Formats: sequence, C-alpha cells, structure tokens
Amino acid sequence: MEDNTSAQRILDNIFDVMQRLYDEMRLNKNGAGEHLRVFEIFAELGRTLAGADRASFWRWDKRKGKLLTAAATGESQIVIDDTTGIVGRALAENRTIVTNDPYNHPDFNAAVDKKTGYVTKSVLVMPVANCRGEVIGAFQVINKLGDAGFDDVEDTKRLSIAAFICGMALESDLFLAASQRDKLTELKNRLGLHSDYQSYRQKMLQMPMSIIMCDIDFFKRVNDTYGHNAGDAILVHIAKILAAHIRDCDGAYRWGGEEFILILEGFTLTEAAELAERIRLAVVDSTCHFNGEELRVTMSFGCAQISAALAMEDNVKVADNRLYRAKKTGRNKVIYQDE
Repeated sequence: MEDNTSAQRILDNIFDVMQRLYDEMRLNKNGAGEHLRVFEIFAELGRTLAGADRASFWRWDKRKGKLLTAAATGESQIVIDDTTGIVGRALAENRTIVTNDPYNHPDFNAAVDKKTGYVTKSVLVMPVANCRGEVIGAFQVINKLGDAGFDDVEDTKRLSIAAFICGMALESDLFLAASQRDKLTELKNRLGLHSDYQSYRQKMLQMPMSIIMCDIDFFKRVNDTYGHNAGDAILVHIAKILAAHIRDCDGAYRWGGEEFILILEGFTLTEAAELAERIRLAVVDSTCHFNGEELRVTMSFGCAQISAALAMEDNVKVADNRLYRAKKTGRNKVIYQDE
C-alpha cells in the first residue's frame, strides 16, 4: 500500500509539473525567458521527486568547454570548469555520484557554501545524456529532506525520471541553438538575430542601442584568386576580430555571405561609429595566413541607432543603406549619417 501511495505521489508531481510547463509555453510562446522557465520547472520536478532542499540543472557548453547552470532553485547561475566539483566529476566520468558526507568528498567545492553560509549535507548528481548517449548536462539535488541522506537506489531512480525528461528538453534546446549559429565562423546567424531581437526590444526602452553592418571589400576577388577555402579562412579571421571587439552583452552575427552585423547595448550612434572605426583599423592591420599566403582585406561599415518603433528589418535597412554608400564611395570606410 505504501509503494502504491508513493507511486501515486510521484505521478501527481509529474502531472502537476507538466501542466505548469504546458501553461508556461502556451502563455509565453515567443517570450525571451521561455527556455529558462522550462528548465526551472524541471529543476523543481527533480527537487520534489528526490525530496531535496535544492536542485539545479546544468548544461554543458561544448563551444566554451564549460558547465553552467541552466536553472537552479535557490541559487544564481554558476559557471565551472568541466572537471571541477562533483558535477564536473560526474559529467567527466559519465556516472551518478551520491555522497552524504560532501565535506569529506574529494571533489566537493565548498566555495558556494562559504560565500552564502549554506551548509551542504548531502549531494546527488546524475549526468544527462541525449538520444545518442552523449552527455549534455547534469542534474544535481542537494540536502535530502529529513534526517536520512540520499538513497543510492531509490532517490537515483526518482531523479532519473526528471533527468530523462530534462535531457529531451535540453537536446531540443541545443538543436535550436545550433540552428541559430553559423558553423563556419561560430557566430550566430540571421536566424539567431531574429531570435535575439525580442530581448533587444525590451532593452531598447531602457538604453540606447546601435547596429553596425559591415562587409568584406572585394571578397569575390579572394575566392577567385585563392579559392573558396581561402575565402572561408578570411571569414573566420574577420569573425574573430569582430568577436574580440565586443562585450558579452553585445551580439555578433553572420548576416549572410561576407556580411556581418553587430548589435551594441548602451551605444549611441557616435559610439558605434567609433567602434566601427577601431574594427576597420584592426582589419587593415591584420593578416590572415592561409597555405603559405598572407591574405589582407579591408571592410566597409554602416552604422545606425536602433529604433524601438521600427521592425528589425527596417533597422537593418538603415545600416545597410549606409554600408551601401560606404561601398559606393570608395570602400574601407565607416558611414553613420545620411547625406
């Protein structure tokens, strides 16, 4: 009878979470925080099923080689190296780790406890895999409620339910993220800008924002002279320069072909033009080494202040028109005002 009651309670918890998840996605179909809320709901499911005080869901950022929290109950986002802490160890070795004496565990990192005053008494960490068995994240629950610690068998079984569901959601999220990133340059692509623009619109109400549209001069000549592989090398070279000149809060996108877009938070039009000039000079002073050749290019730039009253395409068009003038009036220059 007790087993039936426990099973019913688990099913009730899952149904409750799924209902909340459905409501969240129905009400926030295009909201910037939709994916974050999904993982927050799953973290709460894991916490409830395992009977824990806290829970966090971690995702593996393959591009940066870091683990970071996708969602957590009671914690802000934390970033760790891939082999640091119990979460990192579980992911590196692809195995579930349970400890009811964390301060004596060789991989436990007490830094968060020291910072917050929280006392960790028990930890259960379970890797999360995709459909191909590749580890893409980890589920962690902390401090089993009551006097007993986590049970290696029962609590692991219960957490695996949430981990399985969360793994499917994370794989879908990672697939979406991959579709929004250019494989060659690793910058976000046009689809990525369309996706990010919703969050940019919210920020436009609090701060100025600017757009830089830039284009590699005579790019076709590079392809015709040295081949398309050389052209690809130039694109990667330029992408690295662009990424090095912006902050984490800004966005760099490959718009298409040899065109790129930068979205700058808190930048006035004049400040955007000044940054574009610095990038222009950096490109002029740089050399792309390819198969023994030293390839050098220049770039043209068009800058515009982003208007919240305009659609994304219209804001891009303003910058694009100025870029067009830069190309038509000599190239290798920055234009940020209309004639």
